[in-house]
Amino acid sequence: MKNIKAIIFDAYGTLFDVNSAAEKCKDKIGDKWEGFADYWRTTQLEYTWLRSLMKRHKDFWQVTEDSLDKSMKTYEIDSSMRNELLDLYKILSPFKEVPEVLKLLKEKNFKVAILSNGAPSLLNELVKSNNLENIFDDIFSIEEVGVYKPDSKVYDIPIKKYQIQKNEVAFLSANTWDVSGAGNYGYNSIWVKRNNNIFDNLDFVPKHEIQNLSKLLDII
Repeated sequence: MKNIKAIIFDAYGTLFDVNSAAEKCKDKIGDKWEGFADYWRTTQLEYTWLRSLMKRHKDFWQVTEDSLDKSMKTYEIDSSMRNELLDLYKILSPFKEVPEVLKLLKEKNFKVAILSNGAPSLLNELVKSNNLENIFDDIFSIEEVGVYKPDSKVYDIPIKKYQIQKNEVAFLSANTWDVSGAGNYGYNSIWVKRNNNIFDNLDFVPKHEIQNLSKLLDII
């Protein structure tokens, strides 16, 4: 992969484990914690897409709360756990290889950034709680344009800031729809295949797929 000037990461599910909030409560939730965590995440994403289509924007934290409320009812989780789960979501754990890989990329003088659905305050807290605040050149939020990924306005944000070409960006996401959205936009889009998912049929096939971020160092 040549002429890359910026390496841009999705946050949720790519750098940070979205299931870690529920996992930390698995003793209270019981065996259904994983199904509950997956349902919460799926509902959260569905709400972002639906709100974009309806032009009824709420920021990601409000969407996270709304999707949690539905998920807790669906899985019959005690309502007293709501605040605990939300507090844990603010400090999701990174995947184990993330801190070291980010530091190595920073040393290579790439622009290193996040491009996320998350609200700025939420992303900043997440980065700070994991001691990563000195890594990123920018933390881009969809709140700049008021619409969620995969709208092209979102992928425009770093291009306008850095004044670079689309093909000078390496974009990484564990979310196949996000890989497709960024790839169709024109980024060099890489799938971080953290789960055994089947790639979506959305008119884009990534040239690279990696199991974790450590493999990125072999292709950049």
